[in-house]
Amino acid sequence: MRASRLLSVVLLLQDRGRLTAQQIADELGVSIRTVYRDIEALGAAGVPVYGELGANGGYQLVDGYRTRLTGLTPQEAGTIFLAGVPDAAAELGLGAVLTTAELKLRAALPARLARHVDEVRDRFHLDPAGWFRETETHPHLAALAGAVWNRRRARMRYLRWRQPREVDRDIEPLGIVLKAGVWYFVARVGEDLRTYRVATILDLTVLDETFERPDGFDLAATWAAWAADFERRLHRDTATVRLSPAGLDRIPYLMTRAMARNVRDAVGERGPDGWTTVTLPIESVRHAHAEFLRLGEDVEVLSPPELRDLMRASVTAMARLYS
Repeated sequence: MRASRLLSVVLLLQDRGRLTAQQIADELGVSIRTVYRDIEALGAAGVPVYGELGANGGYQLVDGYRTRLTGLTPQEAGTIFLAGVPDAAAELGLGAVLTTAELKLRAALPARLARHVDEVRDRFHLDPAGWFRETETHPHLAALAGAVWNRRRARMRYLRWRQPREVDRDIEPLGIVLKAGVWYFVARVGEDLRTYRVATILDLTVLDETFERPDGFDLAATWAAWAADFERRLHRDTATVRLSPAGLDRIPYLMTRAMARNVRDAVGERGPDGWTTVTLPIESVRHAHAEFLRLGEDVEVLSPPELRDLMRASVTAMARLYS
């Protein structure tokens, strides 16, 4: 346990440069006293780490010192290669870079770890794309990624749902997200942070002008907050339905995550016939109409009345068609 922590201290200093004892303690989840003992142990083992006092002080490695990756466990070595998504890297224009990096990493690994990496790849494969949708084209993704990396402003024309459909925006692209096979990006527009789908970009011009990234911007936290808010805004209404036992079982496979969560968490009223009454979030009456038709005879809509009327009309038309 301690050997692994000592290696983590070295890798942190190697990656970040100068760090205070408090920063190291926060990263590793240990006490400052433990950090002091670890730094002392590293020095005794011959690792060239030294400390400086003062407001800008801290610990750092002697310039040019690099540790080798021989401290990796077999599990750690395997998961590094599992983390790669070559298709995504290729779309970002980094396919060749990823290949070269993996070759260099494999060359640095001991033979037994290299064999373990091959075994992991033979047994596990990551496919981040979603099911049942056409592959989107992203002709502007690589240029957008370059703008994010180089902090370059950009001008884009994109397609949106409401009128006018085609809109021009000057943006400061801050980060790119791959969600279930769909590419999104977060950008600052004026003083606002906005999220767009990369496939909606019709034209993109990367400008020579650079920008400063917002202090404290956290892409993962920003995306999580936006996704949660999007889900809340998407489901503005509710519908009360009766579900058969089979309908309850099919909800997680046919409906949205929010619907499935509500069915899982709801304390429904189960009738003597085994059917359960639950209230579910819906995007709109028209959208819910199409969704509930997928459940066929395993759902009965109770409210709102306009949704029940639409279901009745569809069932009547289908009966007439098949009679």
